[in-house]
Amino acid sequence: EVHEGLEFAADDEEGYSFGIFSVKFSDDGRELVAGSSDDSIYVYDIEANKVSLRIQAHTADVNSVCFADEASNLIYSGSDDNLCKVWDRRSFRSKGKPVGILTGHLEGITFLDSRNDGRYFISNGKDQTIKLWDIRKMSSNAPRAPGFRNYEWDYRWMDYPRRARDMKHPSDQSVATYKGHSVLRTLIRCYFSPEHSTGQRYIYTGSHDSCVYVYDVVTGAQVARLVYHKSTVRDCSWHPYYPMLVSSSFDGDIAKWEFPGNGENPTP
Repeated sequence: EVHEGLEFAADDEEGYSFGIFSVKFSDDGRELVAGSSDDSIYVYDIEANKVSLRIQAHTADVNSVCFADEASNLIYSGSDDNLCKVWDRRSFRSKGKPVGILTGHLEGITFLDSRNDGRYFISNGKDQTIKLWDIRKMSSNAPRAPGFRNYEWDYRWMDYPRRARDMKHPSDQSVATYKGHSVLRTLIRCYFSPEHSTGQRYIYTGSHDSCVYVYDVVTGAQVARLVYHKSTVRDCSWHPYYPMLVSSSFDGDIAKWEFPGNGENPTP
């Protein structure tokens, strides 16, 4: 068995440690992109065995990163500073800033998933919403917004305040918002459904209320709520070809779900 550690810390950062919250391969398998607790994005060149780019990207933990498409030039990032940002590696070294910022979440972002078309992606947020973004609507700067948090709240052990549930960002740039699931206790993940079997028609996510939720991308309707687990569902994965989904929970179980192959909306 061969194991090799990939060193993300620079030579001049000896003694400084940080945690990596998110890591993704590029489509060609030659690079990794990672988001870290030092507010940065790292691109790691596997063939050269070194970090090829570090971006001091946000003002808080970078909880999720991903490449936008097969070309791997665009990178999406989501942070506890409530912002999603778009980075173009072709222009970063000269400009040193994102090509766009997307505002709309009221709390930190836990996960991103790209539609892999260089245009659309989704984000899960601690404001208990998933948002769909079109990068053609991004702005060059984050609008100055009033402070929303007039309450003390920590998603790791508290329920989301009722007074915050109907709040909306005055500069929301998202295309659509999906509600019903709960994003508490951990960095719960969300995804587009597979291209092959569903045409990416759905968005699905785990939830703190022990369920898996499936939303229709276009209408926003909740088309399924999968009930089995007894604790937080952090992650789930839809099979790329078969009508099958697996979910993992804090209750220690992995559950397999199978959907009817008749073209109808998925049901439990």
